[in-house]
Amino acid sequence: MDPNSVEILLVEDNPADAELAIRELKKHNMANNLFHVRNGEEALDFIFATGKYADTRNMLYTPKVILLDIQMPKVNGIEVLSTLKSDSRTRQTPVVILTSSKENPDIQKCYELGANSYIVKPVNFEGFAEAIRNLGFYWLLLNQTPV
Repeated sequence: MDPNSVEILLVEDNPADAELAIRELKKHNMANNLFHVRNGEEALDFIFATGKYADTRNMLYTPKVILLDIQMPKVNGIEVLSTLKSDSRTRQTPVVILTSSKENPDIQKCYELGANSYIVKPVNFEGFAEAIRNLGFYWLLLNQTPV
């Protein structure tokens, strides 16, 4: 896959949640240009074309949407969101928080930092699959971004 043509960047450290999200998006033909990273540090390297992505990515090509977990090792999702929304090159990239945290301080902080949406992962399989399917349809097919 060309790392410059990514439509969805999935930032998820839980292998089961990542696999389910990818499977559901593939099932509805929305995962052709999906890239999965396992922590916030790797997400920032991918987005800003640094670290192991310095020679393979052009930072000018940002994903159409970033699905971002909050509770991750190395760099947490709130720090990733803060970095993205404070940089003029990535400020307009839609970021959907997809997390298990229902804590109001997390929700409040994410919206203050510029999250475009905050979704609590449903605990059951069918609910999670439906949430991912709806996310894909909205952010890839319905939402219009500036050119």
